Amino acid sequence: MKRPTLGVIVGNRGFFPSHLCEAGRRTILRVLEEERIDAVILTETDPQSGTVETLDDARRCASLFDHERWRLDGILVTLPNFGDERAVANAIRMSGLQVPVLVHAFGDDSKRMTIADRRDSFCGKMSVCNNLRQYGIRFSLTDLHTVDPKSEAFRADLARFAATCRVVRGLRGARIGALGARPTAFNTVRYSEKLFEHSGISIETLDLSEALGRADKLDASDHAVQAKLAAISGYTAVEGIPTESLAKMAKLGVVIDRWMAEAGLVATAIQCWTALEEFYGIVPCTLMSMMSNGLLASACETDIAGTVSMLALQLASERPSALLDWNNNYGTDPDKAVVFHCSNLPKDVFAEQKMDFQEIIAGSVGKDNTFGTIVGRMKAAPFTYCRVSTNDLEGRIEAYVGEGELTNDLLQTFGGFGVAHVPNLQQLLRFICERGFEHHVAANLSVCGRAVEDALGNYLGWSVYRHS
Repeated sequence: MKRPTLGVIVGNRGFFPSHLCEAGRRTILRVLEEERIDAVILTETDPQSGTVETLDDARRCASLFDHERWRLDGILVTLPNFGDERAVANAIRMSGLQVPVLVHAFGDDSKRMTIADRRDSFCGKMSVCNNLRQYGIRFSLTDLHTVDPKSEAFRADLARFAATCRVVRGLRGARIGALGARPTAFNTVRYSEKLFEHSGISIETLDLSEALGRADKLDASDHAVQAKLAAISGYTAVEGIPTESLAKMAKLGVVIDRWMAEAGLVATAIQCWTALEEFYGIVPCTLMSMMSNGLLASACETDIAGTVSMLALQLASERPSALLDWNNNYGTDPDKAVVFHCSNLPKDVFAEQKMDFQEIIAGSVGKDNTFGTIVGRMKAAPFTYCRVSTNDLEGRIEAYVGEGELTNDLLQTFGGFGVAHVPNLQQLLRFICERGFEHHVAANLSVCGRAVEDALGNYLGWSVYRHS
């Protein structure tokens, strides 16, 4: 994974002890290196020992950040003493960067409160944040108002902020492929392409007939087809799956891979129900599972907003996301539900899995036309869930995010499934219904809800509800 890179601003204020800034600068850089985060910062040979206090300092810092903008994921403002709030805000504004900003303040030692060692960063942080608000610069905060950079608390702040930066950078400029039309029976997954475009997310379309036409032109002996066939067999157990079905999957997989490469796509949403089964004779679930497992999120039923939800969680955690249905109650427990899909879940979320046929669609198109699902039980683990939706009536993008746990509760069923425990689940379900959210939800076996909320709500400006 790429190491994150932060622009670092060390705030300073002349009538406070400058030696605190010199030592603080060294401490911050050491912690960033230990956490595998690269830093872009003024050199110690610059005036003020590489700190930012004057207008000239702000200009130098802004120029440096502007020159390195191609690799900056975010900005860390650190205050070893009170800091000059105008210089900090000016440096960020003049850089022209629109990246997440984390504001950090060192804590004072109550036994060293003389003029020689007193920081007043506690107070200075408020002034910096006040100015950032005046300048219209969005920012994030550490959990504790002041915190030792060497502490585990600050390291957790850094990890969460890095996740926020990944989500913001990854969604801005994301190119997502829509393969096929929305199935007629799924009005639920309607979305506004224009609202996503306004947030920097572009949608590239490909007609399903064109993809199937390309697949039909491929020969089973083609090197790329054989390589994809080997990849499928190496990914999941295929015993009992007809050779013809596997060949069709491999051909379609090659077409999708080439389309994604040509169009520069990072994720997809694919029509399934039921055109692929009726007119091509497979389900695309295994191909989608393989893509999601390889961090190329893929949602079924041409659910583009579902793909965005998966991508947000994937970027935050750097782990595969699944798209699920909030599907069933679990007995009479109000805080538990069965989550399910047919399924195209990534292999990494399963406790065990194999390839099979799609039991639901088989009833209408025949079993022989529905091979290719990945079925099994999901791992028992903490998870984060997220749903993004375009509210066309109010002209905005909305989302909800929260955390829960997948359990080992007894359940015997088909498809890809798990039992989810979510505190105050009934309140969440009421919110979903009242706000008209879809039945699909993205899930990721990680704990990253706060980072996703910060990225989507604070920096992308979407309306976000965080369930607790």
